[in-house]
Amino acid sequence: MARIEQATLGGGCFWCLEAVYQDLKGVQKVVSGYTGGKIKNPSYREVCSGLTGHAEVVQITYDADTVTYEELLEIFWRLHDPTTLNRQGNDKGTQYRSVIYYHDEQQHELAEASFKHYDATDLWSDPFVTEISPLGTFYPAEEYHQNYYKNNPNQGYCTYVVRPKVEKMNALYKERLKEEA
Repeated sequence: MARIEQATLGGGCFWCLEAVYQDLKGVQKVVSGYTGGKIKNPSYREVCSGLTGHAEVVQITYDADTVTYEELLEIFWRLHDPTTLNRQGNDKGTQYRSVIYYHDEQQHELAEASFKHYDATDLWSDPFVTEISPLGTFYPAEEYHQNYYKNNPNQGYCTYVVRPKVEKMNALYKERLKEEA
């Protein structure tokens, strides 16, 4: 029987992380959404104001016997810039912060250890600023944000921002991608 677990990560626009994780072996579902803020059921417009305290995140449901939490974090560190405070590329604001929301104490310990490990490498030249916090309430984003890259591959942001991240993931983790039948 599969060990189904969840991970919740924020690293800029949720469209990027969603697209990167959804084709990974062992990942069953990726939902774009919001968490970490002070208002209930926020809308995209409210979160984009920067006044809610929420971050754009993805909640990943995965089979822990196929892909581990540590592997999900390895991809996280490599595919966004954990050294920029409240910013990823041209996306600026607290809603785009680098953040790991842990679901339990084991994830907390693994996230802290992963942070220390990757921050000590030469992966990025500046120190990490990623927040590690307990998960509060997760609010799924509006339906039009779900599967955004797959539904809009030729949209400008997808072409110039999301696609390069997906291609980088494909190059780095070719053996971990789901096998197409």
